[in-house]
Parts: sequence; structure tokens; C-alpha cells
Amino acid sequence: MSTEETEAATLLSSIRSPGDLRDLSTEQLGVLAAEIRDFLVAKVSRTGGHLGPNLGVVELTLALHRVFDSPKDRILFDTGHQAYVHKIVSGRQDGFDLLRQRGGLTGYPSQAESEHDVIENSHASTALSYADGLAKAFALRGEPRHVVAVVGDGALTGGMCWEALNNIAGAKNPLVIVVNDNGRSYSPTIGGLADHLSNLRLNPSYEKVLDLVKDSLGRTPLVGPPLYEVLHAVKKGIKDAVAPQAMFEDLGIKYVGPVDGHDQVAVESALRKAKSFGGPVIVHAVTRKGFGYRPAEEDEADCLHGPGSAFDIETGKLLAPAAVKWTGVFADELVAIADERADIVGITAAMAEPTGIAKLMKKYPERAYDVGIAEQHAATSAAGLAIGGLHPVVAVYATFLNRAFDQVLLDVAMHKLPVTFVLDRAGITGPDGPSHYGIWDMAVFGVVPGLRLAAPRDAQTVREELREAVSIEDGPTIVRFPTGAVPADLPAVRRVGGVDGFGGVDVLSEHERKDVLLVSIGAFAHLAVDAAARLAEQGYGVTVVDPRWVRPVPVELVGLAREHRLVVTIEDGVRTGGVGDAIAKSLRDADVWVPLKDLGVPQAWHPHGTRAEILSEIGLTAQDVSRQVTEWVSRLDETEQPTLPARAQR
Repeated sequence: MSTEETEAATLLSSIRSPGDLRDLSTEQLGVLAAEIRDFLVAKVSRTGGHLGPNLGVVELTLALHRVFDSPKDRILFDTGHQAYVHKIVSGRQDGFDLLRQRGGLTGYPSQAESEHDVIENSHASTALSYADGLAKAFALRGEPRHVVAVVGDGALTGGMCWEALNNIAGAKNPLVIVVNDNGRSYSPTIGGLADHLSNLRLNPSYEKVLDLVKDSLGRTPLVGPPLYEVLHAVKKGIKDAVAPQAMFEDLGIKYVGPVDGHDQVAVESALRKAKSFGGPVIVHAVTRKGFGYRPAEEDEADCLHGPGSAFDIETGKLLAPAAVKWTGVFADELVAIADERADIVGITAAMAEPTGIAKLMKKYPERAYDVGIAEQHAATSAAGLAIGGLHPVVAVYATFLNRAFDQVLLDVAMHKLPVTFVLDRAGITGPDGPSHYGIWDMAVFGVVPGLRLAAPRDAQTVREELREAVSIEDGPTIVRFPTGAVPADLPAVRRVGGVDGFGGVDVLSEHERKDVLLVSIGAFAHLAVDAAARLAEQGYGVTVVDPRWVRPVPVELVGLAREHRLVVTIEDGVRTGGVGDAIAKSLRDADVWVPLKDLGVPQAWHPHGTRAEILSEIGLTAQDVSRQVTEWVSRLDETEQPTLPARAQR
């Protein structure tokens, strides 16, 4: 190991809290930044995680913790996937061996991990609202504490950011907003003039002079107001020539930058000026995602934004063999449908690659739209497209459609518009933790009148149900599927019902005895068939069915339920208000009093881990299901059918 490597390792190992950074020289900070990048690449290459964004914020994070005093000063990240360096310098280096794994660090800020972490919800565009409230609270309590929000430029495409900025400007509390801009194509403004103007704009005396001039000229009839406007325009014109983001100052928020986010001295200088101003200030830092790691810098798609699994450090290539993914099946089929139908258009919310819309975008660029982190706008814009005679397919992560419930309900469904929402990462997704689990959609959107929701079980049914969805012209549809590799196709033994190729309930396995009707939702089909085989070994007869379209409840399920002694539902979503609840209600409404038991995700915040670990923990494995069903069915009287309502055990 070279002398430089030894010093770097020593520096990194000596950083156990933000205070350890403050006595380092500029040269030492440069060594430390390099060591942190090596550390990140080494750790994330084994666990997967958000690499590119964190390589881009090393110097920025070091500067934040040298200028501000965390946790007294509160530093918020939007989104939280850019907080790895923050975790490193706040004493959590050891946890990176199990990053995003059970028992290790989360991939986002976590209050349970550290007093330096503030907000755990890592849905984008929220931090400025949190920061506005925190700054107001500190002001009301008379506490001299600073609030800093680190906001990615992508988050600024979300409407909440602009609502918050409006309120932040009006409140005028000390609040520093760091815009981490890794999407800029022009060079940051540097040099003495820019530094001088930053000092000028943030000098309280300068503001007092401007106010005095405005008041004085305002009292001078005719000449005064026009003259002030001329002077203000000249001043603003000079600033626009140097810092073209003057729109922030139009909101009433001082602006500093842009500064080179990889220049430690420049970033610290800008942050210190912002800290001393005493009001809301935006510091515009231009960074490069993946900075300092060649494979990330050369990755044109997303700069190794978030490799989901282990990768080779030398090349940046994933080590696991390529597999057919749910997203890929959807993307291919959407393009195939678009080839056949000119009215098909795609929409995504800053997730073109992860949701598969990029494939449509590549072939039909004029028929695919990325609206930024703006799910509400995506839904209502889709409504407009549908009114205009098109059939939009809106592809987002399941967890993010929660943000657009009102738009789906009132802007789309109430108008009976043909909009298809495709929800990727539905169900328990694993390493990204509770804010990203897509477990709410079947319960939340199940209350929307006229909305139909499909849950494919394999690649073939993704294709079938997507085509069925876009054939519906009298209301919205949802097609939801999990993340990861698609299991082998599971052909149906037969299909019950369905009209003209739409709907119908697939029977996946059946037995001569009709003890249990096991209703499996979506990707749980293989698990259900496995559980049925285990129950057959115990002497019980199980019919496994896949409803395909789970909202509204297919009428065919009611008839099948009548033939069995017990109905059991299993779904990759919350039990409360889920598909099991809906089926139970349908049976009651039809005066079918067969007992029903529902298996699903408990209504709780489930920690991160692999999907398999979490499903095992909450009792959603084939072994767990067969054991539970055996217990339930063994209690039934072999000869007596219930004549009164049998309340499902909750």
C-alpha cells in the first residue's frame, strides 16, 4: 500500500462523526474524498444500491458537515438515496457490509440508525415542505438552529417543491436549500466576479440599501418608480449574465451559484455565505453523477444510478446472469401493441428505463412522455390525452401511484376515461424498504368506481392482461406486477367464465375433493400451487384459482366458493381493505356463507431485506400457507355446512 493509500485509509477510519471533518486541511479532504469513493464502490459492488448519486455528492456532503453542526442543525435529503456519504461521516461505516440487507444499513435515511437522520420517507419532492415546517418550528421556539435541504434537480420537477418554495419565501426563515444539479449541460459560473456578486447579494447592508432606494424613489412621483425599475433591471441583468437561475430570486429566495459541486473550497464558501444570510437561500451546486468512477461516468443510461445486485468493480457490469424481468415483458408487449394501434401513448414520471417506457420512447419518441417526478400531473395529463382520443399507458412504481389517488379517482375514473396504469415493483420489493413497498395499491384503488385491476402471474398473463386493459374504453385499468425475474409460465388447467377473451378465472390446479378454494393473487400463483400439493399430501383437496382481474371481484369466484368448504385468499398487498376483504364482501352480498380466511401483508412498516426474507417473516411461503390452511380446514366439521355467517378470523 502506498503512502497516499495509507493516509486515505487512516483518514476514513478516523471519521466517526461530522466533527472529525472540521480540522482537516484542503489536501486531506481531497484524500478523504477519494477514499470515500473507493469505499462506496467496494461496498455497493457487493450489495447493490444507489452508487452513481452518492459518488456525485462526496465533496458536497463533506462541505455540509463542515459548515453546519448536525444534529443540532438539521440536514434533510431529497431523495434519501443520496445520503450514503452522510451515513459514512456520521459513524456508520461498519454497517455498509450489509447495506440494504437484513440487519444492515437501510438505503435511505433512518431515524433508528442515527440522530443525524431526519426523514425516512424517500418519495421525492417532499424535503422542502419538511424543511419549511422545521424552520418555522425553530423560529417559534426561539431556537437558533439551521435547516438545510439537499434537493436533487430531479426532485424539483415535482409540484410539491414549488408549493414549498412559495411558502419558504413568504416565511423568510433561515433555511438553506442546496440544489444538487447533476443534469446541467452548461458550465458553472466561477471566478472573482461570481464570488463578489454572491457576497453582494447576501450582504444584509445591500438589502437595506435596496429597500431604502425603493422607498425613496417610490415617494418621487412619475420619475421615481420607473427609475427604480430601470435600476432593478440593470442589477438583475448583470446577475442573469452570471447566474441564469434568477427565477429563484423572483420567488423571493436569494440564489448563490452555480458552484462546482466537486470543488471543496467553492462549495464550503457558498454554504458559509448562505448560512450567514439569515433568510432563505438557494445554493446551486453542479455535480456529476458517478464522478470519480470510470464505469459509472461512462454509463450513458444512468451513470450506475442503482445497480440492484453485485457488480464487477473493474467493469461495472452486473455479475448475475441476465434474466427475463417483469418490466422487460411489459416493455416488449407495449411496443408490440403500439405497432398495431396508433392511439397508444406512454407516460412515465422520471422512470423511463426502470418502468420500461424507454423502449416505447426509443421507437416512437413522439408517443412517449416523461413528465418528471410528477405523478399527479401524469394522471391528469393522461386524462387529457384520453379525452383527446388516445389510450395512455402510465407506467410508474406501485408505491408512487399513491401520490395521485385524487387524480385517478376524480380526473380519470369519474370521467370514465380509458387510461391504463401499469404498476411496476408491486408488492414487497425488499431492499428499498417500507417507503418503496408497493403493498397499498389493491386496497387504495379498490374503492375507485369503475376501475378494473389485473394482477398477472407470469409473462404470458402480463401480455394477455395488458392487451385486455388497453381494450377497455369505458374507464381506467391497472395492471400490477412485482420486480425481479419472471417465474416460469404457469398454464391454466381451464378457465371459468370470461367474455370475448376478456376476464375469466383461471383454474391452476384442482382435486376431486372440494375442501379449500385457494385464491392466489398475481405472482403468488406458484406458491399457491406448491401449497396445494402439500395439502394434498395431508389428504385435503384444494382448488387453486387465479382471478386475473381482482377488482372488481369476478362473479365466477362466488360460484366456485359455493362448491368448497373453505375459501383462502393470498395476496401481495395489505390485508386491510385488500382483495381478501373484497371477496368476503362479495360472498356475503351473494348470501354465500362459506368461511373465508385471508392471507396478506400485515398493516405495518416492514423493514428492509430480501423479498424472500420478508415474505418468510410474515408467513407468506408455501410451507406457511399449507400449515395455516391445514389448521383451519381441520377444524371444520366434515358433515355440517354452516348456515349462519362465519366471520373470517382477522
